[in-house]
Amino acid sequence: MNTHHLILGTLTDFLSGDHITDTHDERYRQKIARYLVLEKGYVIKDIEAGRKLTVTASDKKAAIPVDFLVSVEGRIMMLVKYGPGSLVTRHRSALAASRLMDIHQIPVVVATNGEDADILCGFSGKVRGRGFEAIPDKTELVRISKMEVREVCSKRKDMESRILYAFEVDGSCPCDSDICRIEP
Repeated sequence: MNTHHLILGTLTDFLSGDHITDTHDERYRQKIARYLVLEKGYVIKDIEAGRKLTVTASDKKAAIPVDFLVSVEGRIMMLVKYGPGSLVTRHRSALAASRLMDIHQIPVVVATNGEDADILCGFSGKVRGRGFEAIPDKTELVRISKMEVREVCSKRKDMESRILYAFEVDGSCPCDSDICRIEP
C-alpha cells in the first residue's frame, strides 16, 4: 500500500471496471481517462493504463508505471504522464518515457497535473499546445499517425533511461509503491 497518499477508500476504474484504491492522484487519473473517452473520442480499447517501463542507470534498475498510452491503428501515438505540481517539471520525464516506451518516438506527449496540460512534440520537446482542449482528438491523432515514424537509437534510449531514472526513481519517496526498484 502506498503510505504517503491519503487513502479515501476504493473507486471503480473508468477503463477497466476494477475496484482500485481511491487517492487524490487516482481521482485525477480517472478524470483524464474520462476526458480522453468522453471529450476526445477515443474508445477504451485505444487507451492502456499503467504499463510498466523498465529503466536503468548504470547498475540500478526500476520499473515505473506510465499513466496512459493511446494507440491508433496499432501504434502508440500519444503518451500521457500525470504528476502533481508544476507542469514544466514534468516535461523532461514525460519526453524520456516517450522515447523508451516503443521502438519509435511517440509523437504526442502530454504532461498534466490533472488541472492543466502541456502538449509536447515528442520529436522536438517543444510545447505545441496548452490546456486539456489542446490534447489531440482521435481524428487528429489518426492524421498524425500517417506521418513519418522515427526510430529511437540505442544510445539515445540509454541516455533517456538514465534521465527517467533520475527524475522518477532517485527523486521519488522511498515509500512510493508505484515504483518498483529492481535489485541487481
